[in-house]
Amino acid sequence: MTKELAVKQGLDQIKALVLNGFSSKESIIAYEKGLDSFLSWYQDQGKQALNKAVVLEYRAMLEGKSLSPATINLRLCAVRRLAVEAIDNGLIDPVLGQGILRVKGIKRQGVKTGNWLDKKSAQEVLKSPDLSTLKGIRDRAILAVALGAGLRRSEIANLKLEDLQQRESRWVILDIVGKGGRVRSIPIGSWVKEAIDQWTTEANITEGLVFRSMRKGGHSIGKSMTSQAIQDVIVKHGKVSAHDLRRTFAKLALSGGCPVEQIQLSLGHASMQTTERYLGVRQDLTSAPGDFLGLKLQ
Repeated sequence: MTKELAVKQGLDQIKALVLNGFSSKESIIAYEKGLDSFLSWYQDQGKQALNKAVVLEYRAMLEGKSLSPATINLRLCAVRRLAVEAIDNGLIDPVLGQGILRVKGIKRQGVKTGNWLDKKSAQEVLKSPDLSTLKGIRDRAILAVALGAGLRRSEIANLKLEDLQQRESRWVILDIVGKGGRVRSIPIGSWVKEAIDQWTTEANITEGLVFRSMRKGGHSIGKSMTSQAIQDVIVKHGKVSAHDLRRTFAKLALSGGCPVEQIQLSLGHASMQTTERYLGVRQDLTSAPGDFLGLKLQ
């Protein structure tokens, strides 16, 4: 078997090793999409080797498709991880592999502002579910957690009653494991806890996952909800994504006077720079973010 054929046959196997390195379902999905994009292009182009020149050609192809810098950089990151595993498994020469790792991503021009709701719109979203139904009570609790704690949709889906604890005379979502395996705790306002309590009381949920699926008619309660189901609830009532409500949490907290570093801690960002880019500001303002939102259930 030639070295070139070995490379072509081995990359699919190396792909599995790359994906096995992730614990987050979202990361696996994102990187699998990036790897599939590269491997499909690699095969269609009849490539016989994996080296820096090939990856540069792939990057040029991505740029020609007018993809966003974030999408291009994620796909290039997937290729770099593929190269690392290929080196470790003797599929490509380490010197050639290091050339791939030196391929740079695309620079972002400016800062993407993203979408969020103003206070009035956020309040209207909170009031939109029909509280005469059990499903409406559940949906309001989901919206309250998204807007009042800034959780990612996967974090909302995985939220357990045991995560809600009292610390220093207030309710806290304690030790939640987020992106990158980072652990954080998020203080929440009393109105968020009230919305959760109404749902869990009406649904007779005393332990385990807070949010559960419901059949049409709103009577039969399942054992869990997927992150996509959380997204569907938010889109239905807010006409925005779960991530938009996460950004709304941060924006409203900032405009209410919450210090940026407290917002960073609640969002679980690894650095202040990430939070500043997220908010589209560079400020040192002069306490938990949930106290500054100005929202209420009624």
